[in-house]
Amino acid sequence: MQAPPEILRVHARRVACDGSGHGISAALGHPRVFLEIDEHGYVDCGYCDRRFVLEGGPADTPDNVTKPDISSGASL
Repeated sequence: MQAPPEILRVHARRVACDGSGHGISAALGHPRVFLEIDEHGYVDCGYCDRRFVLEGGPADTPDNVTKPDISSGASL
């Protein structure tokens, strides 16, 4: 299993991702998608593979990199 390219710790269960950040403008990213973090405590963006981890949630541990991809919380 390959580690996700970027892990972002967030405070809210619903997050938006457009692929921007770290020198990438929104115009060069991907369409904005809204993701919902479920009982696992994290969700992965289906476009850029960013992992969003809920702070204080069940996945907020050092081993969150080894957890399988969860992108089922994605919605347009």
